[in-house]
Formats: sequence, structure tokens, C-alpha cells
Amino acid sequence: MTHTYQISGMTCNSCVAKVKSELLKLGDILSADVQLKEPQATITMNKHIADNVLQNAVQKAGNYTISLQQGQHMHNEMEDTMEKGWLQTYKPLLLVFAYILGISLITSYRGEFNSMQWMAHFMSAFFIVFSFFKLLNLKGFADSYSSYDVLAKNVYAYGYVYPFIELALGIAYLTGFNMQITNIATIIVMGFSSIGVIQAVSNKRRIQCACLGAVFNLPMSTVTIIEDLLMVAMAGVMLTII
Repeated sequence: MTHTYQISGMTCNSCVAKVKSELLKLGDILSADVQLKEPQATITMNKHIADNVLQNAVQKAGNYTISLQQGQHMHNEMEDTMEKGWLQTYKPLLLVFAYILGISLITSYRGEFNSMQWMAHFMSAFFIVFSFFKLLNLKGFADSYSSYDVLAKNVYAYGYVYPFIELALGIAYLTGFNMQITNIATIIVMGFSSIGVIQAVSNKRRIQCACLGAVFNLPMSTVTIIEDLLMVAMAGVMLTII
């Protein structure tokens, strides 16, 4: 992984050489490109090295300070997350889905399995649980969502409204409120939301998926597309059967 850091305190090429030397003494650093004109260091490392470890290293060279460039935190977190295994990366999302699936199956079985009731229960739990995670940090979700959603890019406030739309859909499925309108609304909302996700994945953008809000650092991937289109498909099935 490669991260870019700002370095303050360097005044000459000798400073550059001393900082570079101390950084390279850290075993997990493969290379360090230290520049004086734009005082920064581009560091390639085997695994993520904590900021305080880097700071201790450059302080051995002199009165220098090292810090991540502004805006690099999210990018670096995405790189670190993507280097984990698929199962480890998406463990929180998979656990949420497993809980929702299990509970909806249990509540839908009354001597025999009712597929329509199961889909309604599943979608109700899905929307309520996912809106809960988004509402834990509403601003964080809005910031993340506006980076890829088609509407939220142009109307930032939509990121603040969207979790409440999901909550309303969850309550509608839970109470059985006008299922025709509820299913149509789900198809429109989730179908439209999937457009931005598909664009982001197609462009191979390394950004945070906002499906579980800002609580978990999940990268955008085809998993998010499947999640959105699954809701569209289930709403479509229910709409044709009603």
C-alpha cells in the first residue's frame, strides 16, 4: 500500500536525507520518496503503520512532523480495507443479512412457509435495520452517499432524507400498509439508488459504501449492487402477485 504524508520542518536536502533514512529503518516500509519542494513523503509499506510510529521515526532525524495529507484518511482506509479478505471485509454486512434472513424465516413459518409473508418480513427488517445504522451518524452517511448517488450529488439534503425513506418503507412492510404503493415506491427508490452504485463500481472507484451508514468502513462493490437490486426484485415479485 502507498500513502502520502505531509512533513513539516525540513529546510534542506540534508533534512530530506535524514528523514528518508529514519523512515526506511522501519521494517515494513519498502520505499520512501521524500520531497523538499512540496514537503511530503510518499511511502510504500507492507502493512499499515500507525501515525505515531512514523512520527517517532522522523523525530529521531530532527524537529520534524509527519501527518497524512488532508483528504487522504478515507482513501487510505479504503486501501487498507480492500487488502483484507473478502469475508473479513464484508463480515458486518453478511452478519446483518444473516440475522434478517433468519428472523424473517422464523416469523414467516406458521406450520407452513408463506413466501409472501417472508418477503414482507425480510424487506421490513432490511429497511428498518439499515436505516438504523444510517441514522447513527446522519451527517457521515450524507457525506458518503453524496459521493456516488445520482440525486444526492446534486441535492445534498437528500442524503439526510434517505434514511427516513428507508425507515418509512420498513414500517410500511411491517404494518402491511397499501402493499401496491409500498412495492412501487421500493422499486423507484432502490432502482434509482442502484444507478449511482453501478456507476461507481463500473468506474472502479474506491469509495465507502453507505449501505450501513458511516459505522462500518465497507468498500463499494458488486455486493452493494446485489443488495439494491435484490430489494427491487422482491418488490417486483410481490407487486405481480398482489
